[in-house]
Amino acid sequence: MPTKKKPQVTAAPARRRELLDTAAEVFAEQGYNATTVRKIADHAGMLAGSLYYHFDSKESMLEEILRTFLDELWGGYDTVLDAELGPRETLEALVTESFREIDRHRAAVAIYQKESKQLLAQERFGFLAESQRKFEKAWLSTLERGVAARVFRADLDVRLTYRFVRDTVWVAASWYRPGGQHSPEEIARQYLSMVLDGIAVRM
Repeated sequence: MPTKKKPQVTAAPARRRELLDTAAEVFAEQGYNATTVRKIADHAGMLAGSLYYHFDSKESMLEEILRTFLDELWGGYDTVLDAELGPRETLEALVTESFREIDRHRAAVAIYQKESKQLLAQERFGFLAESQRKFEKAWLSTLERGVAARVFRADLDVRLTYRFVRDTVWVAASWYRPGGQHSPEEIARQYLSMVLDGIAVRM
């Protein structure tokens, strides 16, 4: 019985990246379950059989898309956390880094938002759960430090605040488009202004 070709490690990195970008857009738009290798190949302008030259399955493509996004996200987050900034400055830097990641990996973020719960049931995507635990710890510890240092309000519900900031930031992937009117840094600044200072005029 003929078998599918295994991914070729010598495939041109630029072409591989291009195919993954195409797959990410299809996954984000049509959903993981509804996306087939044939649909990805059609969007890439190639035959489905040719796509198997680079990847052995749609699961492999999705795993690489999400791992690449999370590796870059944690590279940025770890740099922020290792800098030992004050809690407000850490929060500001984490939010800014998040918007930069949305700018770089908008489709991957959209997939992560929509599909994580379903994907966690599959062993190969277990790394998502570990990333979620790290993410929650980083944000909660920053908020707790801020309350302890009296930088943030003493009556702050840190878990509720974490969920609010998390959802407010990452939902932006549903509407953000790279190259738009505002840079990631400008959007982060506006979000932080609303989160930290509110929107009402102070009397």
